[in-house]
Amino acid sequence: MMPLEPLESAVVAKLLDGDHPLLTMLRQQVPLLSVKAREFTGGGFFTEFAISGAMRAQLPFGKVCFGDVEARIPGLQHGAGFLLYVDEGLISMLEGYSYEEAWPEDIRHFSLNYLRADRAAELAKLGPIPGV
Repeated sequence: MMPLEPLESAVVAKLLDGDHPLLTMLRQQVPLLSVKAREFTGGGFFTEFAISGAMRAQLPFGKVCFGDVEARIPGLQHGAGFLLYVDEGLISMLEGYSYEEAWPEDIRHFSLNYLRADRAAELAKLGPIPGV
């Protein structure tokens, strides 16, 4: 198993930031993540995670995919986007993609931000907040 790259760690942390109960549960899985496989596609990557001993998040459905984080990366004129996949309550994969540009080989510097300041529409993909 491999450790997460700095970009992967930062993106996962940014995606899971917030008060939604599912995000809180998924953040507890992060210290237990390791990389099972990483595939570069030319225009991005897929990082498949291995996780053991983690408590499954209670999803209203079996799978969810969300991503409202973008990155500014030297060498990518239009930046990059990301999707986090959660399968049966466990973080399973991170996808990173460029906008039809070649993915840089070595990423040392980057900055992250949300696509919109109000994350409500993206977080709605996680299901209703219990008690609301």
